[in-house]
Amino acid sequence: MTGSKRWISLGLVASGLFAGCAGNKASQPSPSAPGDSTPSLSKAIRPEPQQGEHVTPQDVNGDGKPDVWTYTLADRGPNGEERLRKVRQELDLNWDGRADLARYFDETGALMREVMDLDFDGKVDATYLYEKGANTRRERDFDGDGRADSIAYYERGALVRKESDTNSDGRVDYWEYWEGGQVDRIGEDLDGDGSVDKWTRNPNNAARD
Repeated sequence: MTGSKRWISLGLVASGLFAGCAGNKASQPSPSAPGDSTPSLSKAIRPEPQQGEHVTPQDVNGDGKPDVWTYTLADRGPNGEERLRKVRQELDLNWDGRADLARYFDETGALMREVMDLDFDGKVDATYLYEKGANTRRERDFDGDGRADSIAYYERGALVRKESDTNSDGRVDYWEYWEGGQVDRIGEDLDGDGSVDKWTRNPNNAARD
């Protein structure tokens, strides 16, 4: 593996794209309440630049084309000092000249959101949300309709719940609750009314990926 490819791979691992999941018991909302997806799904991965935003391109694989774009804004820090603050960073993961991963940073420099184009069509189909640097939620749009088909919730870095829309009607109809790194129970809405009709306890291999 070349140094540049290793740099990208390390960045992906650090961002949690392929991170495994462990879990502990968490507070659980009503299973009939579907999660609301973030509005970024299905939108173009590269947004319109903000006013005053400055971009610095970087060619990390030496092919003469930029692979990383870092966006900064000039503003003032908490003590009134002038600074150049990083607001977003985009990465081209498959070397086709287009951004496939965008990371957004808050005013303290902490990662707050990642959006990903996993099928390389130029649109967002996965969104990861962070609080104080910890991943709290992961959304996936599998059919490209702009709505999350699967939402995973995390507490203290551990997976605690998954919600899925298995028939693409915009409503959650499948719930997994995780404890101790495995599925503790599964709820299914069989008649489409938004509430659980069937519970499966200790399902082991019955859990969906």
